[in-house]
Amino acid sequence: MNFIVTILKMRAPGMTLMKMPVFTWNCLCTAVLIAASFPILTATLLLLSLDRYLGMHFFTNELGGNPMMYVNLFWAWGHPEVYILILPAFGVFSEVTSTFAKKRLFGYVSLVWATVAITVLSFIVWLHHFFTMGSGANVNAFFGIMTMVIAIPTGVKIFTWLFTMYRGRIEFKSPMLWTVGFIVTFSIGGMTGVLLAVPGADFVLHNSLFLIAHFHNVIIGGAVFGYLAGFAFWFPKAFGFTLNERWGKASFWFWLVGFYLAFMPLYVLGFMGMTRRLNHTDNPEWTPWLMIAMVGALFIAAGIACQLIQLYVSIRDRNKNLDVTGDPWDGRTLEWSTSSPPPFYNFAEVPAVADLDAYWGMKERSQATEKAAHYAPIHMPRNTGMGFLIAAFSLVFGFAFIWHIWWAVGVGFVGMIVTLIVRSYDDDIDYYVPVDEVARIEAERLKTLANANAGMARVEKA
Repeated sequence: MNFIVTILKMRAPGMTLMKMPVFTWNCLCTAVLIAASFPILTATLLLLSLDRYLGMHFFTNELGGNPMMYVNLFWAWGHPEVYILILPAFGVFSEVTSTFAKKRLFGYVSLVWATVAITVLSFIVWLHHFFTMGSGANVNAFFGIMTMVIAIPTGVKIFTWLFTMYRGRIEFKSPMLWTVGFIVTFSIGGMTGVLLAVPGADFVLHNSLFLIAHFHNVIIGGAVFGYLAGFAFWFPKAFGFTLNERWGKASFWFWLVGFYLAFMPLYVLGFMGMTRRLNHTDNPEWTPWLMIAMVGALFIAAGIACQLIQLYVSIRDRNKNLDVTGDPWDGRTLEWSTSSPPPFYNFAEVPAVADLDAYWGMKERSQATEKAAHYAPIHMPRNTGMGFLIAAFSLVFGFAFIWHIWWAVGVGFVGMIVTLIVRSYDDDIDYYVPVDEVARIEAERLKTLANANAGMARVEKA
């Protein structure tokens, strides 16, 4: 709810909904999905807890219960959850593609409406997870068709990114490599998903390794690649220095090659009849494909090792790779107008937005480094550790409930309630940053930026 209200009510002056960065749109839709779907999971877990602890029969085979009701409710939450994972990654790819293609995002409005369509449609496709339940041809046909329909806005996004790259001056930095790898990999996963949306095909492939390959195709090729692209893209903004590109690219290629070696054989094994969750195999025809998959897993492990080495090398050499400009990628959105890392108040003066790519427009109008005529005190919330404490008590509460440790259940529950009450009575929740402090921080930023620009000018002249 915090994200939803912030995005809807606290945008910068001039930033209409149709001038918001696509990443923000994806975060908004993700927040809506969370707000709408997690109550289903909460109610389901409540009913399951009543079955488990009080002997009720909501999800049993007796006294009117139905185990398949649990499966329906779980996946009514679970499939929107899949899009909760992938939508922020889609936002990352939009920002990365536009930045490294040096172009405005193609089809911005179409991309926004595709995101909204995915948000709505994600609630009416859940039954494709169990076509074999026996709901009947009409029910299976409806959910199969809707699963195919949701592929359309996803395809719109793919073509939007491709057309953004078309005739762009693409810089193949590591975030862009993750994006290109995603487009190819996720497209394959999407096509296998449309195949599984056909109930007749799903009856053959359900519970096989084909399903496992599809799932990893979209979650690793989509969400994981997206978050790794975002990690490399925004790392200098968060920490003030860039990551080592050589190790970042090595990690990408190990991950990409390893993914295809690890999971493409699983499609074949699925067609050959191998099911998931086997603790041993006795079919020699499967062995070569399993060996190839194992080699792929080793490649992925090497990719993870490269990422760890990248972090070590980048931290070790951070003084050589400082981001003194705050804009290492020649970015297009407002976060790149601040220092790296940004000041704790983000913006000394909330920028007025006149373009879709707000910071790019400011640079074109030579307004990027303008000093404000005067500063005003900045209203800020005070930090609090209460959220962490409530989370810690809830962890104790949940763990103890599962293992029937009743005294710890009481400690966790009372701790949550007491912490919440204490926080509710705390009136010291905000403060103002003095004008002098804002002016000092901004003067230091502008001085650093001027020195950096002078240094780059000398290098270019030489």
